[in-house]
Amino acid sequence: MSKVTMRLNGKTVSADVEDRTLLVHFIRETQGLTGTHVGCDTSQCGACVVHVDGKAVKSCTMLAAQADGSDVLTVEGLASGDELHPVQAAFRENHGLQCGFCTPGMIMTAVDMIERHGANLDEKTIRHELEGNICRCTGYHNIVKAIKAAADQMAGMKTAAE
Repeated sequence: MSKVTMRLNGKTVSADVEDRTLLVHFIRETQGLTGTHVGCDTSQCGACVVHVDGKAVKSCTMLAAQADGSDVLTVEGLASGDELHPVQAAFRENHGLQCGFCTPGMIMTAVDMIERHGANLDEKTIRHELEGNICRCTGYHNIVKAIKAAADQMAGMKTAAE
């Protein structure tokens, strides 16, 4: 057993966990945040993507103990109160989901992608960067459209703030 402490969505959390506990299971089972999904347990689908210290990570391939002392952000931590994060809003407005299973991982991947590329995202780059996220429902067209719309909106917000 190991004691794991991290900042999860801005709050310090701590728990004793078995050494083999995956970060995804720590988040879902120990902390009760079920927005991070378990899809494949082999890092193929991307449903479990979270941010660890500002970088997108597939939480089914990382031990909770490896995140000890880290800042972890899940899809539940993106919104500000009742106001959706621009990427969440863009997914809703552009119909970037169907069943919704892959959506949290897609959104977390998109936020990371936008933070790295800004408004310079084009469809080819978005599709390339989504290769680690599988959606079996949508065909990706509206997901790509949502990510591009969010990138453009967030770039506009950043320009207005400057």
